[in-house]
Amino acid sequence: MERQRAESFSPIAHCLPLVVLAPLLFLLSCLTQPVFCQSPKGDGKGEFSVIFTGDVLLDRGVRAAIDSAGIDHLFAPQIDSLFQSSDAVVGNLECPATLICRPMQKFYIFRGEPSWLHDLRRHGFTHLNMANNHTVDQGRTALADTWRNVKAAGMTPVGADSTMAAASEPVLLCRQPRPVYLFASLRLTLENFAYLPHRFSPSQEPFDSLCNRVSRLRQSQPDAVIIVSLHWGKEHALRPLPQQVMEAHRLIDAGASALICHHTHTFQPVEHYKGCPIYYSLGNFIFDPQRDINRRAAIVKLTVGASTTDFQTFPIHIFPCTPQIATDETPLNPR
Repeated sequence: MERQRAESFSPIAHCLPLVVLAPLLFLLSCLTQPVFCQSPKGDGKGEFSVIFTGDVLLDRGVRAAIDSAGIDHLFAPQIDSLFQSSDAVVGNLECPATLICRPMQKFYIFRGEPSWLHDLRRHGFTHLNMANNHTVDQGRTALADTWRNVKAAGMTPVGADSTMAAASEPVLLCRQPRPVYLFASLRLTLENFAYLPHRFSPSQEPFDSLCNRVSRLRQSQPDAVIIVSLHWGKEHALRPLPQQVMEAHRLIDAGASALICHHTHTFQPVEHYKGCPIYYSLGNFIFDPQRDINRRAAIVKLTVGASTTDFQTFPIHIFPCTPQIATDETPLNPR
């Protein structure tokens, strides 16, 4: 893949809109509170459902697709229908969405437009995971600005906050019929981004600390559904590394109900450990795949009842940047 060329930065063109809009965006971010649990849709039996997707990129080939056909073109009717049938939709935002152009010194550099976040919300996204290696592409100030922009668009940012401790706290997706929590954590070393836990950061706490958080939550709320989403692994690999398998088992042993993860840009096998699913990588979602193996991915629908927990896996194919539910007979877990 070619290196992303950093866009030219004009202080007058880019900073003036921020000066004008910053007070309004700050006010909106203060007023916009996370929606813990909407009224259940569908059969009215008191269930809560949430969709998890892989990587959402709003730059490079996807930017070109938006400029050519509009952002609505990225949402196939089946995907829209599935999103609308769910109470929440969580995606991994694989770029900052900001007007701030201060590219970091790193190999791949992305940036999406803040206005596109409103389109993601309009199509059903409710939560965006920011605990990944690309939300820092335009620096720490842009990371914080993206966090505010996500909230201003009516969604809840996950896995990033004003401090590392705040970023590492679980997000409550739903209170009823049972609490559903989401932990998001970045398990990769960041290029040229200093580890400053007292400043705005993505969640990147030590692994033992993450396990302890999960364990404490499980002890305090035995009936809760606890989802852990890790950004980890080797890019373009079709199977998890042995270290990932060991860490996934540790998190389940600590009390996690499931792991739903990403980063490799490939769909990897699903493991069931002690009755709990481990999705090592969902692959991409809205993306411009560079290889054929990057076009194959999955989304997961979790449905929680008073005494039931059900996971459904939907295979998807991405072409050219638009995810669509797969209709072929390709198995999800190749051996």
